[in-house]
Amino acid sequence: MIPRSVSSFASFASCYKGPFRFHQKLTFSSSRTRSENAFHKFLANNKQWHQKTSSDKPDLFPSCAKGQAPPVLWLGCSDSRVPETTLCNAQPGDIFVHRNIANIISPHDMSSQSVIFYAVNALKVKQIVVCGHTSCGGVAAALGQGKIGGTLDGWLMPIRELRSSLAAKGAFEGKDDKEQALTLVAANVQRGVDVVRKNPEVVKAQEERGLTVHGCIYDVGSGQLTELDTGEGHEDLKQRMEHFKVG
Repeated sequence: MIPRSVSSFASFASCYKGPFRFHQKLTFSSSRTRSENAFHKFLANNKQWHQKTSSDKPDLFPSCAKGQAPPVLWLGCSDSRVPETTLCNAQPGDIFVHRNIANIISPHDMSSQSVIFYAVNALKVKQIVVCGHTSCGGVAAALGQGKIGGTLDGWLMPIRELRSSLAAKGAFEGKDDKEQALTLVAANVQRGVDVVRKNPEVVKAQEERGLTVHGCIYDVGSGQLTELDTGEGHEDLKQRMEHFKVG
């Protein structure tokens, strides 16, 4: 248990008597240079970031320590090139996040559904964003015929099913590989938005307090985020409220 008198993790680590060990310094010694060791480089970067942020925004970290009230839930891809806080120029505490391979949102995935439940019911987020991106490895794999292995073949099945459905409708005709990938990325985002909108907790929050759901695509080649038109007509909205509202 952390003593009440301890005001920071650094001071906590110095007086902690439990079974785990903490290094006394935030920068660790290593035989490799920082450029050769990403982990140690990040530790050094964190120290610099902490010092600058504490100076520029002295209230930020004390505010974060008191709790969180993010207005946005971000459902995105695990890809290292799509860091939501960075690309949105946001701050710690601004965005509640769930990311997975190829930003697949399934009503049967307990991880993403738990995040949605907590974000909607406990944090009372005002917007939910489903974000896909260009050059997505998961989408490229779904467009290909090769076996990936492990759990990924099963995980990517929803995107493969989308690919099959789009192909049957002629959505890929006359398009090159890049255009086909972007078409599938957009369809995957739309599908994610549809799944989120049918979540009973989301339906309830939309009706009671105006929660909104959005779809976006991030271009890793330009750094630009573009909102997709994922709107639904009046009749579609009415049917969704009737069919997926529970309780």
